Amino acid sequence: MPDVTKTAAVATEDAIAPPSAAPAPQKPEKARSLWGDAWADLRRNPYFLVSSVLIFFLLVITAFPGWFTSSSPTVGDLVHHYLGKPELGSVGSEGWLGYDGQGRSVYARLIYGTRASVIVGICVTLIVTIFGGVIGMLAGYFGGIIDAILSRVTDIFFGIPFLLGAMVVLQSFTERTIWVVVFALAFLGWTQITRVMRGAVITIKQADYVQAAKALGAGTTRILFRHILPNAMAPVIVVATISLGGYISAEATLSYLGLGLSSPIVSWGVDVSSGVQQIRTAQHILLYPSIMLSITVLAFIMLGEAVRNALDPKLR
Repeated sequence: MPDVTKTAAVATEDAIAPPSAAPAPQKPEKARSLWGDAWADLRRNPYFLVSSVLIFFLLVITAFPGWFTSSSPTVGDLVHHYLGKPELGSVGSEGWLGYDGQGRSVYARLIYGTRASVIVGICVTLIVTIFGGVIGMLAGYFGGIIDAILSRVTDIFFGIPFLLGAMVVLQSFTERTIWVVVFALAFLGWTQITRVMRGAVITIKQADYVQAAKALGAGTTRILFRHILPNAMAPVIVVATISLGGYISAEATLSYLGLGLSSPIVSWGVDVSSGVQQIRTAQHILLYPSIMLSITVLAFIMLGEAVRNALDPKLR
């Protein structure tokens, strides 16, 4: 027969014992935005890291070329340095990469030529992104007759071959400075950004949060710049980043053809053009500017691809 006294004591102790502490509630993780997810992906992308280092290095060279060479890119010595061969053992010296047909340091011209190419690429990209983005946003948001007019104007400019149109524009200027080349490239380069922005805005303006903002009485300016623009910028940034390398390549092509930058402006395209004339006797004049141009264009294309992979949910 069970011990009734012991059973009652155990039951009494269980009733008196304090209840076990409940586990502390965990704080829910804060949801990240599209840009937060993109930044997290970019930090783990080796292409983004490599291209960012290269582009940062190019920007430092552009801003402070005197840190990398004390030689002048325009002063030559035909007597002592005519088509001088590279002195590869003297890293960073005036004759490290040899001399050109006018006795000028190829290394100094390589350093100072970075400024023209990077300035042209960045300035053209900024102009076409702002101008093309505004045109595309207005066409996509308002639709109707405004969309029809702006889209037809965009189609007209889009139908003009880019390099051929830039040549025609540059031919009308007697002096082709950096800003003239920037204008010529931006004059014809805004159409792609416009189309991308227009398509993004048409999709976003149907979203519930945009319709709710309209119902609450938000003005057109607030809706465009507060609700639509931040959400439509992702594809535009991708296209602009990839196109930047193309603009640098276009500037070098125009300078090579003698229709872009010209002396005394130092440019990789100008050096490539002069290097072709000496390709049989002094290949280094053509080789080093070509390598620098290829690395620069590749860096911006790699950056654009990394940004595209981070911002496009379908590619994750």
